[in-house]
Amino acid sequence: MNMMSGRRGQDLVTLILAFCLFISPWVVGFSADLTPSWNAWIAAIVLGACAIMTLSAFAEWEEWVNMVIGLWLIASPWMLGFMANTNAMWTHVILGLCTAALSAWAVWDFRHPHSHA
Repeated sequence: MNMMSGRRGQDLVTLILAFCLFISPWVVGFSADLTPSWNAWIAAIVLGACAIMTLSAFAEWEEWVNMVIGLWLIASPWMLGFMANTNAMWTHVILGLCTAALSAWAVWDFRHPHSHA
């Protein structure tokens, strides 16, 4: 596997995370609570757009945007006041952690290229 296919895999996983985030209000059951629902939908659209752009042409800034979105998702239940809705809170925290970790990995991969035999 070369470095480019590794990045493509990371971006595909980000796209899957964006899809999961987008449908989470219905699947996890917090669609009646508009604050976490809209937060999930907006973050998912931005994540998905960045993933699609990165799939066509890698840009490091898109990974940094994804990292910020991931960190926002982790903090947003407290920043927006929906931490009492445990379904929404844990969905945001878990998907935020996955997104931030994946973005950190992509940036690390980009900044520390390694040869593949």
